[in-house]
Amino acid sequence: MAIEKELVLELIDKALETHDHLYVVDLEILQGSQIQLTIDGDKDVSIQDCINLSRAIEHNLDREEEDFSLDVASAGATSPIKIPRQYRKNLNRKLEVLTSEDEEIKADLIEVTDNSIKLQWKQREPKPVGKGKRTVQKEKELLFDQIKKAKVMINFNKK
Repeated sequence: MAIEKELVLELIDKALETHDHLYVVDLEILQGSQIQLTIDGDKDVSIQDCINLSRAIEHNLDREEEDFSLDVASAGATSPIKIPRQYRKNLNRKLEVLTSEDEEIKADLIEVTDNSIKLQWKQREPKPVGKGKRTVQKEKELLFDQIKKAKVMINFNKK
């Protein structure tokens, strides 16, 4: 008998009631009852957060009934953004986005709504009259289903 995803999700939801700054990014139950849970938070996710969630799940599953392994990890800084709540967490940060039309955009995330994001960046374009280029401000709104992949660009040179 395999561990059911719905049961694990119920246990996670119950455990997160007291940790409402945390949320599930991904849950997979692989062959051999290997449970892999990725979490994120509105604030930073601590090791203790992962331990607490792991214990809340482990103590409510019966190893006598089904042997399992459980890995609880936080979404890394370079992990792709998977759910809308992660966009809100990264508001005003620079993102690298691949659209469903395979357009690559490196821009600042300036707005997040329930079903879209707005990006802003500067781009060099030819002048409308004469030679040379000028810098123009660009903006683009993308619905979540228009985003194939998005991740935060880490800036180590921030002052």
